[in-house]
Formats: sequence, structure tokens, C-alpha cells
Amino acid sequence: MGKSTTAVNLALALGRGARVGVLDADIHGPSVPTLLGVPADTRPRIIGGRQMEPIEAHGVHCNSMGFLVDQRTAVVWRAPMIISAFNQMLKETAWPELDYLVVDLPPGTGDIPLSLSQAVRMSGAVIVTTPQDLALLDARRGVEMFRKVSVPVLGVVENMSTHVCSACGHAEAIFGSGGGDRLASDFGVPVLARPPLDKAIREASDSGTPLLVSEPDHPANSAWLELARAVAEHGDSGPAPETPTITIVGGREGPEK
Repeated sequence: MGKSTTAVNLALALGRGARVGVLDADIHGPSVPTLLGVPADTRPRIIGGRQMEPIEAHGVHCNSMGFLVDQRTAVVWRAPMIISAFNQMLKETAWPELDYLVVDLPPGTGDIPLSLSQAVRMSGAVIVTTPQDLALLDARRGVEMFRKVSVPVLGVVENMSTHVCSACGHAEAIFGSGGGDRLASDFGVPVLARPPLDKAIREASDSGTPLLVSEPDHPANSAWLELARAVAEHGDSGPAPETPTITIVGGREGPEK
């Protein structure tokens, strides 16, 4: 549903005036290294025999299972191994002093989101969905999960909301319309941003140089900047952890991470 793309671009947008880290918690499908253009053979430096030094790319600090295993090899692990790996990255990463930590969660409502909620006081969760009804099913479960573990849901990102034809300029809602609004209305939360289905976002993501870096003035970037403003305003509105932790969760359907 674009949750990894959202996580990385949110981090970059926040990073325009803050110190930001990204934790790629999608153990089976880590994509943050690719999105940030980190070479496939990169490994974190070990500090003091135990702590992993996060990798810096485009001004943000990150750690990912993609740095710890060969990205061409499938991670075929049972739940206990997955939770162990996640806890190791969470607790044994030597993050520098951060203003925000953005956590890209795996799809669904499984063990990792629950483990995170027990280990870290999270400032809020951002739910990523496309407008189509099928995508909204998992998004609803994500909202309900976070509410059960007392994590504030900051709002919804309706990804790939419209596509503007590069030849004629016609705007079309390929994945339907109104889905993000219905989800937000049902749970009493706002729609935080509506990133478009844009070829430039895909090309920049595949190249490892996100659009905010390669084309800072591109119109599509307004969605990520709008999302970052909403997250920052939430952090300024009341008591928060020493390092605000924003989780990004989405469903299982959709053509992109």
C-alpha cells in the first residue's frame, strides 16, 4: 500500500528541520535500504561488541534486516525468530540523539506491532491505505489494533489517491475514491495526506534517491510535507516520549511497498 515509501518520505520531510531515524521492522520484506539507495552489501558497524551503528543515507539514520541478511535471500523464519530479530534491532541499535524515530511496520496486525507496543511508548500511528475497499479491510484492523494497545492513531494516508496523465493532464481515481475519507470518518481521525499515483515517485524510489531529494520542488512532494507538518504538530500538542516514535502500518494489498 505504499507504507515503506510513506515511511521514508515522512522521515525525509521531517528531516528538513529535525534529526530523524527510520527502523525498518518489515523482517520478511525489508525495502528501506533500497528506497534510501544504500548499497546491497552494506553492514552496520558494531560498537562495543554489541550495539549496531545505524546507516546514514540522505540525512536520516536507519537500520533494517536488509543490512543483516543477503537481500536476495528469502527470510523464512518462524515467529520466535522474527520477534528476536526485531527486538535486537530495536534495542541494540545505537541511535544518535533523535527528534523522531519512524518505524516501518510489516503489513497486518501480527507479532511485531504487538512487541513494539510493549517495548516502546509510541507517539502515534499512521495508517496507510489506498482508496479501494479491499485495502481498507486491513487498514481498519490496523486502527483497531493500535487502539487496543493504547497507541494514538494520528490519521490516515490515502496513497495513490489519483493519477494525472502525463500526456493530457486528465486526473483519474484508478483505485476508486472516498475510501480514505470513509475510514477516517468511521474512526474519527483526519486524512493526513493524499500522495498521488505518480511515475516520478516510483522512479525516484527505485533509484534510491527519493523524490524529496532528487526533485525537491516536484508537486507530488506536497503530500509528504503535509504529512510531516501533521506529525510535527501532534508532537508539539502535548506530552510525548523523549524521542517521538511514529509507526507506519498498512495492509497487504496494493502494487507498491
